[in-house]
Amino acid sequence: MKSLLNPRDREITAKRVSQLRPDAQRRWGRMNAHQMVCHLTDAYRGLLASPSPNSRRRKPNLLGRTLIKWLALYAPMPWPHGTRTRAEIDQEKGGTRPTEFELDMAALEANCDRFLHNLDTVAERPHFIFGKLSREEWGRWAYLHTDHHLRQFGL
Repeated sequence: MKSLLNPRDREITAKRVSQLRPDAQRRWGRMNAHQMVCHLTDAYRGLLASPSPNSRRRKPNLLGRTLIKWLALYAPMPWPHGTRTRAEIDQEKGGTRPTEFELDMAALEANCDRFLHNLDTVAERPHFIFGKLSREEWGRWAYLHTDHHLRQFGL
């Protein structure tokens, strides 16, 4: 199962990210490629914030903690298209606004690395839908979230 904790999966994902261009055309959704870079960065950054934006959200319900979590992390199907994101990581609402593409790409790499090096801290906090995740589940989530958005731009 692919995960950003696996060095090979991380390397392949980083190569895919490096192929992203600011003028890449989306296949679905509303974000442009530059907004997507900031969205992923905000997701990683938010999980390390103190307090985490997740801690201010409603508590995950039983369905989210069980069936939806299993489907999202382990079912052999891609994540659905067009799901609205939370305002704090939506670049048209409360998320970080894109600045210079190269700087935002560097911020994405740095925050992803920071996330992966601080999984013990992250694993203490609940996901806003799935509830408590282990280090391994957070690594899987990080891979799937990044993969979902890279596929959004044909990568």
